[in-house]
Amino acid sequence: MKAVLAVARRRSFRAAAADLDMSTTALSHSIARLEAGLGVRLFHRTTRSVSLTGAGDSFVAQIAPAVADIDDAMEVVRAQRDTPAGMLRINASRVAGCEVIGPLVLEFLRRYPEMQVDLVTEERLVDIVAEGFDLGIRPAHLVPSDMIALSLGRPQRYAVVASPDYLRAHPMPRVPADLLAHECIRVRLPNGTPFRWQFERAGEVLHLDVRGRLVLDEADVARLAVLAGGMIGFFVEGSVLADIAAGRLIRVLEDWTPPRPGFSLYYAGRRNPSAGMAAFVALAREVARG
Repeated sequence: MKAVLAVARRRSFRAAAADLDMSTTALSHSIARLEAGLGVRLFHRTTRSVSLTGAGDSFVAQIAPAVADIDDAMEVVRAQRDTPAGMLRINASRVAGCEVIGPLVLEFLRRYPEMQVDLVTEERLVDIVAEGFDLGIRPAHLVPSDMIALSLGRPQRYAVVASPDYLRAHPMPRVPADLLAHECIRVRLPNGTPFRWQFERAGEVLHLDVRGRLVLDEADVARLAVLAGGMIGFFVEGSVLADIAAGRLIRVLEDWTPPRPGFSLYYAGRRNPSAGMAAFVALAREVARG
């Protein structure tokens, strides 16, 4: 049953097999045996895609609640262990992953040697429940309203930066509106909409649609473009602090980028969270208190 749900969720035998910690061949054989026993195909398979058949869609809808109930029952028993054990799956943005890997993830693994953590970093904002994650970590304003959220404490700032070469060839921006005369990297959000650069000073809040011929959705690529000297970029501060300290990038409009709420750990409300998940949340609260 879990194999069927994993393939239905991931739309890929390879990805589902990785989630289940088994080989793609073993997973495929398991699904094939189930289909033979049922006498119907649950999945359409091609070399490029996997999708549910009509029968498969109906089957998944009916078994998913039952499997969830079984998981809950097993977690009730596991929660009675003295030591948390098992796998914890976390989805985070790349910057958030870098932020928590030391104080949270590695410390958690040190404290609980029978636990494993699968940390997936991506900019796409996913439905953590539908995609099989226990926890998510994102900027506070991106946390879905139906999730339980825990602030991880440290505020974040944005940073507007350019290379020394760029600023030698172009006038220094003094106010956000000056950016409209510059070549800026435009950012595409995970849902496909353009990101408006956000500024604030003395209570005045601005959201600016900058101009530029390059549109990106990956911060590392944007950073390389700015380092190459061709344009101005807008980043979460932590991803460019080393470049600023080394003089490879120069910060502009710093007085327009005040601290903002930082990252939040979030999760769906569960009747019986696993011992591992409860321990991770408790550690996050401890770290947030400083």
